[in-house]
Amino acid sequence: MNQVIYGRTAQSWQWRLFTAVKYITYALLSLNIFLFLEQELISASYSATGEVGFGAFIQLFSTTLDTAAWVLLLLLFELETAIIPDNRLVGFTKRSIHGVRLLAGAAICFAFFGYMEEWLALHSYEPLLVDACSKVDAGWSVLQGFDDFVALSLDNCANLDAPVLVLSELDKVVAGHTAFLSANYLALIDTINAGAWILVVVVLEIEVRMQLRGGVPRALQPVMNAGKFGVYATLAAAAIYWWFEGDFLDFWDAALWLFAFVFIEMNVFEWQQEIEAQEVVV
Repeated sequence: MNQVIYGRTAQSWQWRLFTAVKYITYALLSLNIFLFLEQELISASYSATGEVGFGAFIQLFSTTLDTAAWVLLLLLFELETAIIPDNRLVGFTKRSIHGVRLLAGAAICFAFFGYMEEWLALHSYEPLLVDACSKVDAGWSVLQGFDDFVALSLDNCANLDAPVLVLSELDKVVAGHTAFLSANYLALIDTINAGAWILVVVVLEIEVRMQLRGGVPRALQPVMNAGKFGVYATLAAAAIYWWFEGDFLDFWDAALWLFAFVFIEMNVFEWQQEIEAQEVVV
């Protein structure tokens, strides 16, 4: 396909700026994989002890897995919608891209169930029947927020608002009522956000396959656009929620992803324009 953005050729400074911003965004998203891994390694140390099986691993590192798989998917969509010409998207190349994308999609689905399990894990709790300060120096920790723990101390044990809860699925962790509710809502938003992104990839997969078969039918374009608008609005709402909750890393990551998919949507739009232009010429 031709490298054209709003009628500007690949040699123009606008195209070079567009490309630079796009790939800087992709690089920042790749960096987020390591930031989430660092965060989840800390969080994993507070999980229940014992052997970590496949399901537990997915639950503990769902955000890292999700982000890594999405970066891979993003690069595949970039290859298919902006870099590889249409006449080369056939045979082994096409099968390879679709095969890797299928694996990345499976990882995203596993991560979605990890988010759900993490949310459900917060529903396993019981009231703490003794004074929280009696647990100081016994290896207990305090949930301050979602995936945010500190050691239980004389400074923070007295500040836990009632009812103080013991989180059964975690290893010696207590939580005040306010922090527990905040973590619960954030875990739910994570689950909703992951589900919404799965819908994005499903719609884009359908759109890309239609493009390879001659373009999205005009009658179907408004329906697909309306569906994508609803999903992107949900993702934007999740990002805003993280901002107000003070969860900067999740907000930053969500904002970057929305920005990155502006580029993918522009690629798809230009691709559709090229197909329609070729049809007019023929």
